[in-house]
Amino acid sequence: MRSRYDSRMSNVKRLHYDYTDYLRSLELSAVKLEYCDGVIYAMAGGTLAHAQLSAAVIVSLSRVLSKTCRIQTSDMKVRVEASDLSTFPDASVLSGEATFASLDANAITNPSLLVEVTSKSTEDYDRGDKLSHYKQIPALQAVLFVSHTMRRITTVVRTTSGWVEQQFQSGETVALTSPAVAFSVDEVYEGISL
Repeated sequence: MRSRYDSRMSNVKRLHYDYTDYLRSLELSAVKLEYCDGVIYAMAGGTLAHAQLSAAVIVSLSRVLSKTCRIQTSDMKVRVEASDLSTFPDASVLSGEATFASLDANAITNPSLLVEVTSKSTEDYDRGDKLSHYKQIPALQAVLFVSHTMRRITTVVRTTSGWVEQQFQSGETVALTSPAVAFSVDEVYEGISL
């Protein structure tokens, strides 16, 4: 088991674990673990601002989501079965009933919206490889990236012609059509020191 964010380990041969090993490790672990293609990674811990931003975006979303949608915290595991990734996004939204992974009754496979609050150690991974995994979820309609450095929320939205990225700054309103939500950037960041 290793940290995805520890560059000193890049030359070390990786051990291959099966999913049962991952679930057993997760039960015994004091930290959240991510699984991808036979490798188990310790997920980085968050800062006060990270925790506050996660909570604030959940509050903002819960105010505007329809009654058929449910929001989950980072305690809900999401599994991308097409790429063998299991991870804990900062928030996830289900539009309708949950579908669970064939290998893991505690991991959903059909979020319509995922939220990642960036951090110095995870931003490149979140916006790169992890986003590539997320895009393989058939039910997923959008991913929100909440910046840890400035008042900025980036949306990556599925369209009929592919995925489209848009940034929203202070004074602007984040708007999605699926799931239908609209909230201001400033309400998420209000009172939070970056």
